[in-house]
This record gives sequence, structure tokens and C-alpha cells, in this order.
Amino acid sequence: MTDLGEQFAHALAAKDTTTLTELLADDVDFKGLTPKRIWEADSSAGVIDVLLGCWFEPQDVITEAQVVAGAPVEDTGHVSYRFALSTPDGAHTAEQQAYYRGDDRISYLRVLCSGFRPVTDG
Repeated sequence: MTDLGEQFAHALAAKDTTTLTELLADDVDFKGLTPKRIWEADSSAGVIDVLLGCWFEPQDVITEAQVVAGAPVEDTGHVSYRFALSTPDGAHTAEQQAYYRGDDRISYLRVLCSGFRPVTDG
């Protein structure tokens, strides 16, 4: 069985709201950083709204996910994931670093995002 962070990354790649809801505590403490904005939410529904309503919108198709579990920082787990995306603007890559805490569900989540970077030849 994969850890919470890996489960989270795979559920996000699949845009699986049911699994994301199961993984996130109802009162999760979430902060995210994208190239132009800071995001916050204090509920699982709020986090999912940010992730799938703003970051990875319905028209953004995640075609590949590379997920790497990192070593924990004491009581804080770490997972890194890179998504290949097809968007109305073309092919992109996005990478995120997530730090999280929780035993059965993620109660603390911090995510840093590279933003959608256009795929280039070279």
C-alpha cells in the first residue's frame, strides 16, 4: 500500500474526487503556492475546489503522472509529482512538491507548484 502522499498524487492525477475526499481530513489546513497566487482552504471540499476547479480544470487532461515519495521530514511526509498535460493551449508539464501530516487522513497540506510549463523541443 502506498503512503498518503502517493495516494493523494495519484488521486489528483486521476481527478478522483471520491478518493481525494477520503484522503483529506474534513478540516484540513491547506496552503498552496502557484506562480501568481497563494491559495488557502480549511476543508476538504475547499481543497478539492482549488485543485480541480482552479489548478487542474476540466479541460486540462493529465496524460501521465510520475510520482515519487520523498523521505519524511520528521512528522511531515513529502511527495513530488510531475504531470504531463494536454490543455487547450497545447502540451504542458507541471510539477508539484507536497508536504503533509496525518495518520489516516491528511490534516495538513502544503503544495508548491511550478505552474504549467509549455513543452518545448529540446
